[in-house]
Amino acid sequence: MKQFKKTAIALGLAQMTMMLSGAAVAQTSDAPKTTDAPAGEPVAVIVTGQRAALQSAQKIKQNSDEIVDSIVAEDMGKLPDRSVTEVLQRVVGVTIDRTMAKGDPEHFSVEGSGVSIRGLSYVRSELNGRDSFSANGGRSLNFGDVPPELVAGVDIYKNPSAEQVEGAVGGLVNLRTAMPFDYKGFKASLSADRTWSELKKGKTSPSYSGLVSDRWTTPVGEVGALLDLAYSESGTRTDAFQVEPYYPLKDASGKTVYVPKGAQWRTLEFNRKREGAYGALQWKKDEWSSSLTYFKSKYEMQWDEQAIFAQSSPYNIKVSPDATFNSKGALLTGTLTDPADGGINFGDDTRTSNRKSSTTDLSWNLRWRRDNWTVTTDVQHIKADTHSVDSTVATGVTMPSEKLDLTGNVPKILFTDADRAYLANPANYYWAFTMEHLDQSKANETAWRTDVKYDFDHPVLRDVRFGVRLTDRDAVTQNSNPNYNWAAISQPWQVGTGAGSIPHLAYLSDPRFSGSTNLHSFDNFFNGGVSVPAVVFPNVSLAQGFPGSYAQLHTYHDILCQENGPASACPAWQQATFGADNYAGTNDQSEKTKALYGQLRFGWDNLKYPVDGNLGLRYVKTDSSARGYTVFNSTAPTGGNLAGVAVPNILPFSQVKDYENDYHNFLPSLNLRLKVSDKLQFRFAAASALSRPDFTQLQGYTTLSETASTSNNPTNGVTTVNSVSLTGTGTGNPMLRPTTSKQLDATMEWYFAPTGSFTATVFNKRLKDIVVNQTYVMQLPDTGGKLHDFTVTGPVNGAKGYARGFEVAFQQYFDQLPGALSGLGVQANFTFVDSKRDLYKSVYQKYCTGGNTADNVNLNLNGCDTDGTTFGNLPLENLSRQTYNLALLYDKGKVSARLAYNWRSKALQAVNVNGTQGTDGLDTNPASPTYGQTNVAWGLPTWSDSYGQLDASMFYKFTDKVQLGLEAQNLTDSTYKQLMQQNIGMMGRAWFKTGRRVVAKLSYDF
Repeated sequence: MKQFKKTAIALGLAQMTMMLSGAAVAQTSDAPKTTDAPAGEPVAVIVTGQRAALQSAQKIKQNSDEIVDSIVAEDMGKLPDRSVTEVLQRVVGVTIDRTMAKGDPEHFSVEGSGVSIRGLSYVRSELNGRDSFSANGGRSLNFGDVPPELVAGVDIYKNPSAEQVEGAVGGLVNLRTAMPFDYKGFKASLSADRTWSELKKGKTSPSYSGLVSDRWTTPVGEVGALLDLAYSESGTRTDAFQVEPYYPLKDASGKTVYVPKGAQWRTLEFNRKREGAYGALQWKKDEWSSSLTYFKSKYEMQWDEQAIFAQSSPYNIKVSPDATFNSKGALLTGTLTDPADGGINFGDDTRTSNRKSSTTDLSWNLRWRRDNWTVTTDVQHIKADTHSVDSTVATGVTMPSEKLDLTGNVPKILFTDADRAYLANPANYYWAFTMEHLDQSKANETAWRTDVKYDFDHPVLRDVRFGVRLTDRDAVTQNSNPNYNWAAISQPWQVGTGAGSIPHLAYLSDPRFSGSTNLHSFDNFFNGGVSVPAVVFPNVSLAQGFPGSYAQLHTYHDILCQENGPASACPAWQQATFGADNYAGTNDQSEKTKALYGQLRFGWDNLKYPVDGNLGLRYVKTDSSARGYTVFNSTAPTGGNLAGVAVPNILPFSQVKDYENDYHNFLPSLNLRLKVSDKLQFRFAAASALSRPDFTQLQGYTTLSETASTSNNPTNGVTTVNSVSLTGTGTGNPMLRPTTSKQLDATMEWYFAPTGSFTATVFNKRLKDIVVNQTYVMQLPDTGGKLHDFTVTGPVNGAKGYARGFEVAFQQYFDQLPGALSGLGVQANFTFVDSKRDLYKSVYQKYCTGGNTADNVNLNLNGCDTDGTTFGNLPLENLSRQTYNLALLYDKGKVSARLAYNWRSKALQAVNVNGTQGTDGLDTNPASPTYGQTNVAWGLPTWSDSYGQLDASMFYKFTDKVQLGLEAQNLTDSTYKQLMQQNIGMMGRAWFKTGRRVVAKLSYDF
């Protein structure tokens, strides 16, 4: 109901705006005239600022052969956004993720991360019409890595033509850079700004950019050169509350209720540096022209986090008699205790993560044109790399109790003075664990294409285009082994008297283990809205000091271990490394593509309602290879006195296995436009599209295992084999096919003024071969040559579905309003997307009865609740059914301003991801073999709740050369909420607060 009201408000505002346009429709395609022009002479009106940007973008959309939305540089500069990602969310049909990574919903991204178009994340990225990507195992660019100051414009294509490079089912985002011949002569500009972040204690972050361009006439032709440099820093802080998943427990009366094992809080300090360099050379003479461009973007981020989190067994939690519950039995208020463990065990970690990424693009283009012929050839080489170190050091503390109030908009953890004093005392803490993760990736591509165009002198045929494109790409991604290397320093479950155990925890009160910690006070938490206690955390230097600091901390365990037994019984700490034999952590891929296309452009201009368009066919062949590895091991009994089920005799092995995969696709496309008038036109588009799997999904590492359930008869020594299980896990699947779509679009476009338009679109994308993580069969021979089927869990082309809906967009300036009011304008757009995903019948749907397992092998595709039940079919990920933008514009004289609000409804983030999956669930299915057992695998779907954010900008032009601007993000200090789906409802999982950001910007044009 809440979402419906917001949507109704948005549509209502848009409708009011259109009604107001009755007074402003007189803002015709003729610009307002001045009174001081000589009679009979045309009036030259120079439109600048944000209005000029909107006019340019609208013209691109109106005149394009395809369905496209555009943003031009002036518009981008005026938007209240600090990254290309944030800029894109203003476009109708485009949404952005606000977590740092798809598999890590626990960490919020202030500037946004991934981009979806019409609810689909199959988005292809280009730089000047050429491939562009980041070295992260995916196929598209991390738009947040690109300095927006280097970008002259962005085009978002939503239905392809044959001449466009394949790979975009959701859509294509093309970043355009400036060229020297874009300017009449010398051009130079400088800009500098400072960003203030509300939660960063008044600290500011600088940004600088500069561009210089010129062109000259020489004896060898006209020559142009351009150089553009950009540097920016950003520092933000995010505060978060989290509630653990709800587990079925018994209250004091024996009734089943659902209670989280605790609630927690954290704060994250984020800092990033972004550098960009772009250079371009242009030359033209007679029929020849050529260009050479160089583009380099560098991105470095580091975040430091202090987080406290519950880690007790959920089934040891007791809830106070005065606890209250909702109608489904979920806890609302109450005090949690854990008598079995002497209190609720919490981990208190200091985590630091550093990543450095870069993308380099070098491209050369040559064009020849004579008479009706145009031939263009293009060569590109792109190189991308990234590497990261993620390090966590934790203390631990046992809290006597935790009092919760989960009834408000944000959860409350209620603390007494005694609670606060307890948490502030270092003597109550012990050294708990370390965890590190390393990764590094490199990707390269060389691409060549040649396009030929012939212009017809014909009343119907416009031109015919055909071309060829070849690519050679390789990508190597390495993750450390072990991947996330968790290692205990001292844990409650290690305390005991046996060999390898410890007599007690490594408490900070022990002089041998004291020091290197600090009391973190969580000042101004949630922007002052919530008060939480100070907590003792490890110093950040310990996390940043890996591996030396880790080695020192693990000597604490050795000291304790030796008190219980000989030194040889103490397990040695092993740090994570890449290693030459790290087959599980290495993903080595190569891919070659060959593409041919032909496209005919046509038009009937003499009809009452002129029609034009293009018809084309693209053929592409893909050849890929993966350097893989397969491991088989068995714990089933062999030989001896066996009875019962026969055990296949397969010898354990570890071997290299290379994979070759090739496929080809025909991709037809049709784009039609009907012009009712110069202002009103309709479009129809139909096309086939594909999106290849990410390289992370194509990894060729597979582990196969043979296990058996047995029973022994001590009388006769016979071991009876009750059952044999042949299973496996595929980290990826090198034999995946691309996801394909058949898509239709129909639009109405009314351009009633240079910056006034109303457009509406309906679309339908029918998807095939969606990649899902489910089961497939792999065979191994036994020693006699007989093949045996292994049920392997991994990525498969296992589903079909659709994404369909509509878009509406409106923009207008109200020129006919009196005086200063004539500078007012408005933008509004709304997108509705409905989606569905259906599994193929051949895909085996597992139930939530996996037994004792530490991974997600046996989890249902739609997730498993903590009570052992599953959920219904889920929609496509990252898809919001409703999205809208509302912006109030002002552009008059020396002032340009914008007040912009962006909102999207809730969307599925992922299933079985960090923080919402584990192995301590309870199976309550009486038909299950693990009925009543704990330590059963579970994993929940996580959702981003509906979220809206208000941003603003204002620029004042002192002269034609000097401009001062102010930008502000998140003016309403919105809280981002994450949900976890359980059978008792959509429960609140996390709440994130980032505060406001304000930017002061000064620019100078020469």
